[in-house]
Amino acid sequence: MKLSLEEFRDWKNKSVTLLGMSGVGKTRLSNRLRRYNWFHYSGDYRIGTRYLDEPILDLIKQQAMQVPFLKDLLRRDWISIRNNISVDDLGPVLSFVGMLGNPESGGLPLKEFNRRQALYRQAEIDAMKSVPEFIRKAREIYGYQHFVNDVGGSLCELEDSSVIELLVKHTLILYVQVPLEDEEVLIARAEADPKPLYYRPAFLRDAVEDYLRLRGLEYVAQIDPVDFTRWVFPRLFHSRIPRYEAIARPHGYSVMSTEIAEMRDEQDFLALLELAIGRKRDDF
Repeated sequence: MKLSLEEFRDWKNKSVTLLGMSGVGKTRLSNRLRRYNWFHYSGDYRIGTRYLDEPILDLIKQQAMQVPFLKDLLRRDWISIRNNISVDDLGPVLSFVGMLGNPESGGLPLKEFNRRQALYRQAEIDAMKSVPEFIRKAREIYGYQHFVNDVGGSLCELEDSSVIELLVKHTLILYVQVPLEDEEVLIARAEADPKPLYYRPAFLRDAVEDYLRLRGLEYVAQIDPVDFTRWVFPRLFHSRIPRYEAIARPHGYSVMSTEIAEMRDEQDFLALLELAIGRKRDDF
């Protein structure tokens, strides 16, 4: 959604999609805006509580069934299992998506990893396609005036133009860029506090081939899951930047993560949005 400053100021029920890598401050800002009558729609939370809920529970039950004591309780319906997920703690989703590599080191075989990646991709698509309905619910059911869509970092990886078209139709796209000097800090933060990651199939195939060659390995089953995840993240980070820009350049606006970090309240956020709208398109 592209707006003039006047149109933005007259927009009674604002809806904004925050686009960018995990760790740039999207969730922190969204949580803060809740105090000022903004509904916080977390794509990752919706994924975990709705679209991946059953696959996650199936995986947990599959593991529990290997324990004789728990197996008997589950088969008799004497116990139940549920997800405990929050906007700030995506542990069940992270555990389900898993890491690629040696099963003896906690990794997943390539076939199973790809299966879960496909489920995760579809879940993210479904979560984004729910945005228009939640914009309505936010206003009509919960009484919020405005709406902020806190999307996962992999939105740019989905390769589904209908998702972008839908978000552009219903929300203002705000891309949160990372200054060059802060990239290493963000990468280190992501390694210390990992989030569920989706890899495009072509990206994953090339990354695995390069990693095997670099480490002198022959098979995926020889990959150290933690080492691969740490090795691949900077590569993933830099591959996403042009993809974010390809969305924001024609469809939205951009701000820096340093500007987002300075946001104290709704007034600051609205002022930053007006500044972004006033910037020229080539200011990426």
